[in-house]
Amino acid sequence: MFLLDTNVISDMAKKQPNPGVIEKIKKHQHEISTAAPVWHELQFGCFRLPFSKQRNYLESFLENVIRQNIDILPYEEKAAQWHALNRARLSAEGKTPSFVDGQIAGIAYTNGLILVTRNMSDFRAFPDLQIRNWHRSV
Repeated sequence: MFLLDTNVISDMAKKQPNPGVIEKIKKHQHEISTAAPVWHELQFGCFRLPFSKQRNYLESFLENVIRQNIDILPYEEKAAQWHALNRARLSAEGKTPSFVDGQIAGIAYTNGLILVTRNMSDFRAFPDLQIRNWHRSV
């Protein structure tokens, strides 16, 4: 099972999405989910746009493609505890990863999912988190 990060879902909405990403999504269509913080990032990005054809397209894409076809997993107690432990550890090491990235990592880890992202470096500091970049592989 895979948890899709914001940049993977965003790629799907492009006029010319990465063919490798689309191929992997089709191949694993019954094994993918995303996280509530990713859903927030996607909606926030859309709602910041002025009313336009692009915004209408993105609102429709998010509602009719993503929300209707991909499970959105919550940030719950186990993920919050894992996130807090790792955030404290990283803080002691002088590292400050994005709070939202920590939430996403926590959801992926505690649900036993492989996190799929283009931004591998954002998640490498989290131990035992499996990450993949479908933008590089076909």
